Amino acid sequence: MSISNPDGIITKVTYNGIENLLEETDKEENRGYWDLYWSEVGTPGTTGYYDRIIATSFKVIVEDEEMVEVSFTRTWDASLEGKLVPLNIDKRFIVLRGSSGFYCYGIYEKLKEWPGFNLPQIRIVFKLSKHWFRYMVVADNRQRNMPLPDDREPDRCQVLDFPEAVLLTNPIEEEFKGEVDDKYEYSCEDKELQVHGWICMDPPTGFWQITPSDEFRTGGPLKQNLTSHVGPFNLAMFTSAHYAGEDMVAKFADGEPWKRVFGPVFMYINSVPKEVDWHWLWEDAKEQRIMYHQGYQFWTKTDEDGYFIINNIRAGDYNLYASVPGFIGDYMCDNIISITPGCEAKIGDLVYEPPRDGPTLWEIGIPDRTAREFYIPDPNPKYINKLYINHPDRFRQYGLWERYAELYPDEDLVYMIGVSDYRKDWFFAQVTRKKGDMYQGTTWKIKFKLDDVSQSGVYKLRLALATAHLAELQVRVNDPTIDPPIFTTGLVGKDNAIARHGIHGLYRLYTADIQGSKLVIGDNTIFLTQAMGGSPVVGIMYDYIRLEAPSDSN
Repeated sequence: MSISNPDGIITKVTYNGIENLLEETDKEENRGYWDLYWSEVGTPGTTGYYDRIIATSFKVIVEDEEMVEVSFTRTWDASLEGKLVPLNIDKRFIVLRGSSGFYCYGIYEKLKEWPGFNLPQIRIVFKLSKHWFRYMVVADNRQRNMPLPDDREPDRCQVLDFPEAVLLTNPIEEEFKGEVDDKYEYSCEDKELQVHGWICMDPPTGFWQITPSDEFRTGGPLKQNLTSHVGPFNLAMFTSAHYAGEDMVAKFADGEPWKRVFGPVFMYINSVPKEVDWHWLWEDAKEQRIMYHQGYQFWTKTDEDGYFIINNIRAGDYNLYASVPGFIGDYMCDNIISITPGCEAKIGDLVYEPPRDGPTLWEIGIPDRTAREFYIPDPNPKYINKLYINHPDRFRQYGLWERYAELYPDEDLVYMIGVSDYRKDWFFAQVTRKKGDMYQGTTWKIKFKLDDVSQSGVYKLRLALATAHLAELQVRVNDPTIDPPIFTTGLVGKDNAIARHGIHGLYRLYTADIQGSKLVIGDNTIFLTQAMGGSPVVGIMYDYIRLEAPSDSN
């Protein structure tokens, strides 16, 4: 393993007869590096200035018969204001005797007297050799041969609605012709993002990223992040605004100190003799994840009786949040939980009372924070990723938003309570409709019957959204023209989950009050208008919708 001094860039990894597992035809600084995006205080959005982290100082931390740990640091002072993010950054690498691979972690620190800034993204990037690594693995059911990076060149592909997505029109290998390549098709929720990487079939060699614990990531277990993609790239995402938008951007004020350790991640490298099935490399990598698991996570799942333990939490003051599959809303503990070294914090019984004012009149979907249960169409045959044909993650196909207008060419979706089936009749995303050169909002109708109406009562329409992107959801009852609507979310969301093939982004729960005087005995209609336009992927995904009768109803 070769690391540039004092830059701290991994330039070469030699293993199993391969001189360099990284891409030697690329510049050294593009092979194994840390980078980030940052911006000044008050800057909106999720990007900013790009910063490839080049260290200026090298130090050996530990060197003995069992391990070597080295440090590459970059320090900040006032002369760098406006040029570099106000952070001291220490990139660390560790090699252990008898361990086939290396660890990476980083220490980021902002001193109190330094100016504030926004920090949308921090990651480590490995660009592997395209000659050796052609087979990518993200999960047991998400692995395949991948196109070459050359196939994304202008003469070999057609850029689609977003630069990340291309249609391969003239790939080097015929098997990829007509497929879509998009790095977001391989995103993964953090709770499942434990091992991913690449395989070289001859000689059989694996290059894997193993995440032994999750406490250094932001966003929690359902946060989605990039993994590996055509390049061949292997990414360790520590912070990002993907599938969340600006709500997930870390923001630090002037005079606010901050220090955080990101990692470690273990870059595991393995091999088998040529006569052994090379698929074993993936099974071995998964076993290594269990072996190196450190046991401390700051989120967990209860047992079937609701009991839970979260071990090895770092000292500090914490809020406690929870969600319950099958119920809307979130639980938040009223008290701050203080963790000190060696303590056991027993917090007793936690009782969650989900929002409810009256009996359910009808409901659509399953409250699981995703739109997975709704109707996900077959992709346009022009935009196929073969991996996701007849796959449980069929929502990861490119361009599914375009299918809405094909299914509803003249009128928007109409859902009949008691007749329609949300698995077949509720499109997974309420997107825009193209008219001429313009993308316009859409209005969905929910039709239902009432045998009686409490004219003085207040009905509750619970609207759980799985994601939103530059959207405004308006609710009207029995009159689609009434202005203002009885409820609006206002402009909400920059999750971009529709474009990035996710089935959820940030969870949002709203309640629309419907006065009984707005309803009638017999036929009623609720109009759900996504009012914003301008793009094919502006819109929302619903998680679950429920209409409750007034609390005094029998």
